[in-house]
Amino acid sequence: MLRLIITIVFFLLSLLTIFRAPTSLIWYLSILVTEFCWIFFCIVLLLVFWRFGNEKYNLAVSVLGIVSLALFSLPVIGAYRISGELNKNFDSAFPGSNRQATAGSTTSNEATKNSRYLSSPFRAGASPFNLLQMFTGINAQPTAYKTHTFDEAKKLTLDFYRSAKAGKQPCVVVVHGGSWAGGDSRQLPGLNSYLAKKGYQVVSINYRLAPEHKFPSPVEDVGAALNYLRTNAENLSIDTGNFVLLGRSAGGQIVLSAAYILRDPSIKGVISFYGPADMVWGYANPTNPLVLNSRKVMEDYLGGTIKEVPQQYTSSSATETVTAQSPPALLIHGKNDPLVSHLHAERLSSKLQAAGTKHFKLYLPWATHGFDYTLNGPGGQLSTFAVERFLQVVAR
Repeated sequence: MLRLIITIVFFLLSLLTIFRAPTSLIWYLSILVTEFCWIFFCIVLLLVFWRFGNEKYNLAVSVLGIVSLALFSLPVIGAYRISGELNKNFDSAFPGSNRQATAGSTTSNEATKNSRYLSSPFRAGASPFNLLQMFTGINAQPTAYKTHTFDEAKKLTLDFYRSAKAGKQPCVVVVHGGSWAGGDSRQLPGLNSYLAKKGYQVVSINYRLAPEHKFPSPVEDVGAALNYLRTNAENLSIDTGNFVLLGRSAGGQIVLSAAYILRDPSIKGVISFYGPADMVWGYANPTNPLVLNSRKVMEDYLGGTIKEVPQQYTSSSATETVTAQSPPALLIHGKNDPLVSHLHAERLSSKLQAAGTKHFKLYLPWATHGFDYTLNGPGGQLSTFAVERFLQVVAR
């Protein structure tokens, strides 16, 4: 009987690979289920084949177990399917992105930039997904960082991860999530270390939080961080003509707004992980309140309801501020996200297409909000691949 109960529990967990989490607690579980699916798969496999006695529930356990195994396999199957098309689709979005330098055909400066591309394991032709990596990891130790204060008056700090390569390098500026009211620069540091080892300077910033500080305060803080990095570029070995903004969740909204509102020519690209791009649409289509009271979160950040401060909702929407001069974008989103619908990315993609702005969308059918908690899961591997391909194109 205990074996059947455990099997039922794992069957219910397996449903999170196809259905959105109905509560905030189950959302956390869904990250584990979809990105560490192999662990759940192995446990169910054990339940199915480890029989003892003449237990009368063997048939029920077998049926539920087989269905669970199929569902736990979906993220891996989906990752292989997307992996097979990712390079081709990326090259379609950014024609010529797979070109490689030939001897004697570039200047020394171009050769230096191309060397970053050529040395990367994620160049065109490499596999975006490796099953073995789910078990072994990427074997990367965390990169040490140094904290700097970039705004003394506001007491705002940033964490600087120095590139493994000597000389001035492009800089990735990372903006954390947390519903605009929480989180900090130490959030999900794995990608910061990884990109630093691949030759990029990486900066993870803190910004002023809601409800005390409203939009556009965080966008202004991104601008202040960029100014600090420019001022200290010599000491930090930053190529000041090559900044790329990367944000997750609320940070995704912030970096999109910064890229489109600041209109800084040194911002060469913007990467949004599951960021709300259309605040007007988002307010009209709120999240399940058992997961997040999204309207309250937006009101705290923007200073009121959409009827009270309509311009705030419009001004903070990337869908309303993007232009033909906006930098290229990489939009990454899980379709199983219960906090921020992937339709935000779809709506922004339509506006980018109309503006003629280059962009690439990576949609992961099984993935939830925060799926990139690990770089080694199906979503983590594919998104890391896409980020590096994008950086190779825009920050060279």
